[in-house]
Amino acid sequence: MAHTNPRRKKDVLVRLSRIEGQVRGITRMVEEGEYCVDILNQISAVRSALASVGQILLEGHIRGCVADAIKDDGGEESIEELLQIIKKYAF
Repeated sequence: MAHTNPRRKKDVLVRLSRIEGQVRGITRMVEEGEYCVDILNQISAVRSALASVGQILLEGHIRGCVADAIKDDGGEESIEELLQIIKKYAF
């Protein structure tokens, strides 16, 4: 997160902390034998929350690292790296 502003970094850390709590909650639900559908709903919520964090990080990377690389040297390597992470992240 080299180009991340402090507010974005704080937001990401708060979100990750919340996700960590949700995962601990899922563990507790499994341990206590909660209804499977309720557990699956919580897993879905965690996946959505992680996707949101990923979007924040990806946007920051594009606006910071990739934009700077394009300005500095054309950014071919950075664009290639971006395409690879989009393939991993999106599919």
